[in-house]
Amino acid sequence: MAKTTISRRTVLTLLVATGTATVVGCERTRRQTPAANVPIPDALVVDIADGLGLLRGDERQSFPGSLPAADGSVIHATAPDGGDTAFWRVDTATGRTSARITLPGRWLPQAVSASGTTVALTSDAVNVTDGRPEGRIATPLMIVDGNGLPRRLELPGNYVPETFTEDLTGLFVLEWLPPTSPDRYRVRVVDLATTQPGPLFTRDKGPVPVGAEEEMRGEGRQAVMAPDRSTLYTLYTHQPGHRHTRDLVSGRPGNVHAFVHTLHLTGRWAFCVDLPNPFGAAPGSGHAIAITPDGGRLVVVDATSGAAAEISTQDLTVRRTVRLPSGIGTAYAAADRARLFVGVGTTVRTMGLADLGPTGGWQVREPVTGLVPSPDGRRLYVGQTDSVSWHDPATGAELGRVPVPGLVTLRGLVAGA
Repeated sequence: MAKTTISRRTVLTLLVATGTATVVGCERTRRQTPAANVPIPDALVVDIADGLGLLRGDERQSFPGSLPAADGSVIHATAPDGGDTAFWRVDTATGRTSARITLPGRWLPQAVSASGTTVALTSDAVNVTDGRPEGRIATPLMIVDGNGLPRRLELPGNYVPETFTEDLTGLFVLEWLPPTSPDRYRVRVVDLATTQPGPLFTRDKGPVPVGAEEEMRGEGRQAVMAPDRSTLYTLYTHQPGHRHTRDLVSGRPGNVHAFVHTLHLTGRWAFCVDLPNPFGAAPGSGHAIAITPDGGRLVVVDATSGAAAEISTQDLTVRRTVRLPSGIGTAYAAADRARLFVGVGTTVRTMGLADLGPTGGWQVREPVTGLVPSPDGRRLYVGQTDSVSWHDPATGAELGRVPVPGLVTLRGLVAGA
């Protein structure tokens, strides 16, 4: 999917429309009448006011209290069931639903494995991109595996789940400190067999020395998942005085305002790629991150300052930075095989991936709320106020448009649809 831009970020919430109600997995959803719809060439997942929307052909469905897999292949859905929670899964390519299970108590899905099979739920609505949680001395979690088997955990401390290790034996979390009055956090991994949280490894797979775990006070803007699902990249901004683990180990001073946090889901190591000035100086909402379809490059955009940086995912270094026209507003970015698309305000600009040079741009009707290229590169989907449009990526000509009342963000494609 275009975004896992995954934010810690990222990414990610009512399709209100005229039409009849249909039952999906024992939960009522709303669907527009076919006469009001235009078939969409590619199936899309969108964030709407109270959950997720699924746009497939001429169907429009909504799922309050839900979370998709990174590739959009499955939606993990919940609904209140008395004092408990109904939980089920939706295959987004076919619309088929799993059997409903009942989870004791009230739960909301907050983190899903890269494979899409396993989900972590919490008793509150705070996720890694929603700011700091309230103070607490213990954190209840519910883990539901691929077989639909639930398991309840109680972690001493204040934790927010992020994603799972590749082998599903660990859960990456943000530990907020101090627990009862949190003002900073660090990334840790919970061993699901012992329920004990511990530090990640360094990039060279060595243990992090005591006292050398990074503690962050900044803002996780957006996250993207590598196409091979091995790595999660998260863009952080506003980190004055932050010191990475490598700096804490070496004794070097730190003064970082923006970086990309690299989380390897197989090796359980983390590494931060520092971004040069002016990244992080302007509002975080003006920053965006995109990954190329082959997974070889990340591009970070600071639309407010008018800068873009290219990062190699192989050696985790900034290869180059370039200037781009500046703009005011929330920024979005996406890449196909040849182009980078940047949206801010009502403007969409294109840049060639070969040199990050400008290749064009056009205006859309409403402020951009997401960009998603089609798999074949022939369409660029643009989220706007209460609608999704699709355009010729070369000319910007609008090829179609559908209403999506309550649209918050255009999230990404549905894999296999």
